[in-house]
Amino acid sequence: MNRPAHPARSVRWKCVCAYDGGTFSGWQSQPGGRAIQDVIEQRLREVCQRETRLHGSGRTDAGVHALGQVFHFDATWVHGPDKLRKALQARLPQAIQLRTLRPAAADFHSRLDARGKIYRYDLTLGEVDPFTAPYCWAVAPALNVPAMVAAAAVLVGKHDFKAFSADSGVERETTVRHLRQLAVTRRGRRVRLTFEADGFLYKMVRSLTGALVNVGLGKLTVAEVAGLLASARRTPQVRTAPAQGLFLVRVRY
Repeated sequence: MNRPAHPARSVRWKCVCAYDGGTFSGWQSQPGGRAIQDVIEQRLREVCQRETRLHGSGRTDAGVHALGQVFHFDATWVHGPDKLRKALQARLPQAIQLRTLRPAAADFHSRLDARGKIYRYDLTLGEVDPFTAPYCWAVAPALNVPAMVAAAAVLVGKHDFKAFSADSGVERETTVRHLRQLAVTRRGRRVRLTFEADGFLYKMVRSLTGALVNVGLGKLTVAEVAGLLASARRTPQVRTAPAQGLFLVRVRY
């Protein structure tokens, strides 16, 4: 007598992906289907033969890149994680790459379980070639990097960062975040800002970058940055850096 086959069970999958955000409308699903989430979901539907919803660790805006965005989804697949990754990757554009894909705990949640994120922002002093321009902000040939380092030190810690965020249209319980690291390093003409926090407000990294660049240009002082932070009010003194220099580096769990 043949035994009835056991139906395959749905598995929760955790994926780490990298993408060039320059040609997409951001991570989160958008009308028109040109967000990174839309593209992956469309290809996942082909692989799994059913509608499958992704849940990302957070949003990235149009033009922002990622080295380590994390998302999860539930799907039935019996051929192993490596074959699932390869089957999905084969259908994705070159601008989206799946770094890892593996089973996760049934209650794992890419956003709710995240304990922190690391972003970086790349600046280039002076003009850039067409192969570098999509991945940095080309600023003045000279920045006062020591002044930027001093201003960064003022910002590190647990503060209300409302002055360095934008209105996302989503009501939040608090605008307090713990900025664990804000490093400013220079190598030749490249200046890199590295941010690590327990979470980030909408456009917070780009706003902090804009303020630090203004410090480097002599348009803001360290004391004025401290004053803006204390005020918890957004003003025209805080500029938003362009999207293309920003990278989501890692999500910590």
